[in-house]
Amino acid sequence: MTIFTEKHAKELLSKVIAYSKADEIECNLNGEVSGNIRYARNSVSTAGEQSDLTLSVQSTFGKRIGTAAINEFDDASLEKVVRRSEELAKLAPENPEHMPNFGKQKYLKANNFFESTANVTPDDRAQAAENSIKPSKANDLVSSGFLEESIRATAIMNSAGAFAYNKSSNVDFSVTIRTKDGRGSGWVSRDYSDVALLDTKSASQVAIDKSKGSVDAKEMEPGKYTVILEPAASVGLLNNLVRSMNQRQADEGRSFLSNKLKKGEKGPTNKLGQKMFDERVHIYSDPNDALVPVAPFAGNGYPRNKIDWIKDGVITNMPNSPFWAKKTDTDYVPSGGHFIMAGGNESLEDMIKNTRRGILVTRLWYIRGLDPQTLLYTGLTRDGTFYIENGKIKYPIKNFRFNESPIVMLNNIEALGKPERIDGNLVPPMKIRDFTFSSLSDAV
Repeated sequence: MTIFTEKHAKELLSKVIAYSKADEIECNLNGEVSGNIRYARNSVSTAGEQSDLTLSVQSTFGKRIGTAAINEFDDASLEKVVRRSEELAKLAPENPEHMPNFGKQKYLKANNFFESTANVTPDDRAQAAENSIKPSKANDLVSSGFLEESIRATAIMNSAGAFAYNKSSNVDFSVTIRTKDGRGSGWVSRDYSDVALLDTKSASQVAIDKSKGSVDAKEMEPGKYTVILEPAASVGLLNNLVRSMNQRQADEGRSFLSNKLKKGEKGPTNKLGQKMFDERVHIYSDPNDALVPVAPFAGNGYPRNKIDWIKDGVITNMPNSPFWAKKTDTDYVPSGGHFIMAGGNESLEDMIKNTRRGILVTRLWYIRGLDPQTLLYTGLTRDGTFYIENGKIKYPIKNFRFNESPIVMLNNIEALGKPERIDGNLVPPMKIRDFTFSSLSDAV
């Protein structure tokens, strides 16, 4: 029942809608089954499985909206949650930005479910952890990691005729491996829709090599350096950039895409169509990408299709809401659910080989915003930072605090590699000039 079929979802949600006395009703059914294993100090510490199924009902009278949720599915409970949402709607103030539900839609065929991930057993999780712990012990290192796989089913139905269904799978793995004296640290993360692609042994070897190689880090003066950012080092900054592309924020003068018009001046209020980045920058979303597939519809049931956000360095599309699209007489553009940045032909090894003086960064973390208008962020390097000289890694260096904007970063591209999946997105390794490190950090 937790992972319901499309037929079952349609039958259940049709029954819920039949109870409605409101002007409009929308129902969201979400089911999840997941399993996990956690280890620390080379020993498994926790493991478990969980499942849940929740029905959320939103009723609307005019512009008054009420929402209620339940996880009981007998007829009396289904009618009760509908009545509760209607009671709340009648008590709610009017929402001036309310828009009617979408009618029947056409969707791309989803391909984000893999039976292999659904068939993971506790023994599989234990073996995956052992494949990480065993080589750590053999290298006299200490590993701490977490593995979780999940299967999700989502269905949306409303009284205007829309119905959408999607079943997806996902697995996430990350491990930090340190030397026993704490002077060296390595980290790696992997995530896939298909668990068959996950090899915790080879992934852990990356963290082992980083851990052993980062011992006895030397100090370097902060400043502007050419950096080679592994995908885990740039995904946070890029994600913040993509999330800041909302049209309304730009039109209202609250984002890096705002056009600053003088008082009385007429013109576009945002930077749609303007070139803002290196012409190699191409960021897009594609629900059916083979490596990072997502549901072919947004949370309100509107279809998602392949869409460019930035192409040839030009702002090509900006996500908005149905209300803002109508207000500004533009098309409604839902968010993509993930992002894909196109890459280039250079491998990470080639980038290092072609660098006279630079820094290899494994990961950025504790990223915090400083200025939303320029997308200036600060944060720290972590788990393996290395000095490059004349095409070779010379030695590990102490971590830095950085102050940098992804806008500047994407204008200082030297080279791009093949994109890799990280946090549900596709990001290439990048070689960037003049990346700003502002101070040293004692963290390992």
